Order: sequence, then structure tokens, then C-alpha cells
Amino acid sequence: MTYSYSLSQHQLESIEEILQKDLMDIGVHCAFLIDMAGNIISSQDNGRLQHDIYSLAALAAGNFGAISEMATILGEKEFSLLFHKGEEESIHFNKVLSDYLLITIFGKSLSLGFLRLRANEAITKINKLLEPDYH
Repeated sequence: MTYSYSLSQHQLESIEEILQKDLMDIGVHCAFLIDMAGNIISSQDNGRLQHDIYSLAALAAGNFGAISEMATILGEKEFSLLFHKGEEESIHFNKVLSDYLLITIFGKSLSLGFLRLRANEAITKINKLLEPDYH
């Protein structure tokens, strides 16, 4: 599947600002927006991240695709968010419009509920930037 989109410099800078203010500033280790093919659109990290986010992005896109098929089998339209908890770090995925995923990596000092609230706020802002009629 091929994804075709074009983002302006203003859109990219605005997305980076949203990731920083809404997610990084609350203690997220890394936040990145990818397309459904696993390409990174924008990313922010705390400077201490040692993960290969390019591999994570590709695997996240595949994981989300597999979960989407599970939703279909269960008669659901989709599962729009995923969460995997680890001992030290956890990962949270949110669908953004129909073509993107917002992925956040965070530690145990940040509550999932607070992260979900802030991620939803960030997604609302990103949706406005990515909508086809945005100028």
C-alpha cells in the first residue's frame, strides 16, 4: 500500500511544537508521528532515548495493521488506540485521522490516564493541521 501526502514546512513545525508542548513537557520520553507505512513524519525525544525509533515505527505500523484485522474479526470498525506496558517503559499508540499514528514512549512516573488525556489533546490539534482542507 502506498501513502501519498504532502505537508508544508508550517505543518511540520506546528506538529513538532505540539509534540513538545503537549507530550514532551509532561515527561514523555519520546513522541513521534508516523504514517501507516511506518515512515516517521515528526519526532521529539528527551535526548536520553537509546531506542531505534525507525525500527519501532515500522514495527508499530505492522502491529497496528494486525490489530486492525483483529478488530475486523471481532466485528469492530477499528481499535483506535493501543497500549503496551513494560517494567521501565511503556508504549502508547493513537490513530490520527485515517493515515497516521501518534506513538509515545513513557516511563512509570507518568500515569497512563494523564498521558491519554494529553495525547487526545495533541491529536485534536494535529487533526486540524492534517485535514485535507487545511491551508
